[in-house]
Amino acid sequence: MTKNRLENFSDAVIAIILTIMVLELRIPHTTAWGSILELYPLFIAYGLSFAFIGIYWINHHHLIHAVGAVNSRILWANMLLLFCLSLIPWATGFMGENHFEQNSVIVYTLLCMLPAIAYSFLSSAIIRSKNPNTQALRILQKTKTKEYMSLALYVLALVSSFWNTSISLSLIFIVSCIWIIPNKQIEEIFD
Repeated sequence: MTKNRLENFSDAVIAIILTIMVLELRIPHTTAWGSILELYPLFIAYGLSFAFIGIYWINHHHLIHAVGAVNSRILWANMLLLFCLSLIPWATGFMGENHFEQNSVIVYTLLCMLPAIAYSFLSSAIIRSKNPNTQALRILQKTKTKEYMSLALYVLALVSSFWNTSISLSLIFIVSCIWIIPNKQIEEIFD
């Protein structure tokens, strides 16, 4: 399989994930402003999750630049990442429908942590592959610190979700902010 096919498949799956998420937004049965305002938890959850998925899509694009040739380890790690991301629409709906109640935030936090683990597996598979792009590989190895820091923040978010959901969601937001700007060095290599 070529790198382009892997990237195209991943793009398609992520586009479907985003589409499923927007389809979960309910349409109010009346035109009264009150019925629209009642949906604010869904819109907040949707916005948070849309940004979350978008950040993964952008960083995945940069990560794939480091792939020289696709092997089965990379394919399976990528499938694991896509599977974990595909759970986000369900967690988003669960949290939004339940107005950010504790158990829904716990589930959402856990399901946000899983793609981070899968992304780490994917980057490790690329680093261990036989012929990665050597310039991008050096940059990827430096990014591992960012991955580990993110995983630690997700664990902290999961633990804190059992007593304070605001802290948990704030930590998820912080992790998103850490990754919102992808590694510019990879862009420079290919520009």
